[in-house]
Amino acid sequence: MLIREATAQDWPAIWPFFHKIVAAGETFTYPVDLGEEQGRDWWLLQAPNRTVVAVDPDGTVLGTAKMNNNQAGNGAHVASASYMVDPAHTGHGVGRALCEHTLEWARVAGFRAMQFNAVVETNTHAVRLYRSLGFEIIGTVPEGFHHPAQGYVGLHIMHRPL
Repeated sequence: MLIREATAQDWPAIWPFFHKIVAAGETFTYPVDLGEEQGRDWWLLQAPNRTVVAVDPDGTVLGTAKMNNNQAGNGAHVASASYMVDPAHTGHGVGRALCEHTLEWARVAGFRAMQFNAVVETNTHAVRLYRSLGFEIIGTVPEGFHHPAQGYVGLHIMHRPL
């Protein structure tokens, strides 16, 4: 698997699984009816922020990550990131590879920590992955997320020093 910069030409491969994940409404705080153009604008970030794709040897996009500063100004020393793995390619280490890649990017870029502001508590695979990479839950917003099947569930704030 290769992780490389995402380009506008990657969007047609990202959009189908991006749309499926967002429309399911189970893991992201994006509107479930998010359109393709707005989704592209939200996901494909401009420098100094980054968006990457994980591809197999044939060039098939397996997943994607975006990374950025979590806040502006005096809070800009903390990074954040978001990840989407094509459901057809889950369970093969794509999410872990993307997360490790974003952590290394943040370290090299001089960030002091990485923080995720909205990890849905029922997204147990993500919570387990992030914990295995050193993230801690530093707080939970009770009923901060309206899950389509499980009702109101918590949103974790997860943090890890770099």
